[in-house]
Amino acid sequence: MLSRLEQAQQQWGGSLSAIDNWLTERQDVLVGYCQLAGLPPFDQTDKALPNRNEIQSFCQLLMDYMSAGHFEVFDQVVAQCKKNGPNSLALAQRIYPNIAKTTDFGLTFNDKYADINSDEILDGFDQSLSALGQFLEDRFELEDQLIEALYTNHS
Repeated sequence: MLSRLEQAQQQWGGSLSAIDNWLTERQDVLVGYCQLAGLPPFDQTDKALPNRNEIQSFCQLLMDYMSAGHFEVFDQVVAQCKKNGPNSLALAQRIYPNIAKTTDFGLTFNDKYADINSDEILDGFDQSLSALGQFLEDRFELEDQLIEALYTNHS
């Protein structure tokens, strides 16, 4: 996922400030995800679950990222795709529902873990985090397809 982010930043960075800001937020989500999951370079030697504050911070990053996508970037991308013609618009209309599915999963994750009060609620956290990682990877790929369509037809 990190290499895909670097490619996206190199390919589309500077083309639209909303996309630049969004890719920066994507990076923050990825770093937060790696920290929670104990992935390199954030290996955890004790294999303990993350603490409440770490989870809440990550959930906030995740919600900020998804909100920016839905309320800032997607609207601009879809509007530009409409201007670029029926093929671009059809792509946006095909991809957007799949992105919405990943949003639903992210919201469910947030609802379950953002306001945890005890370790009991963390039962199944590793499985939920792993599934979220897959949904994020799928989402990033779909988002990149939209950005590519916008960039290709508008730059």
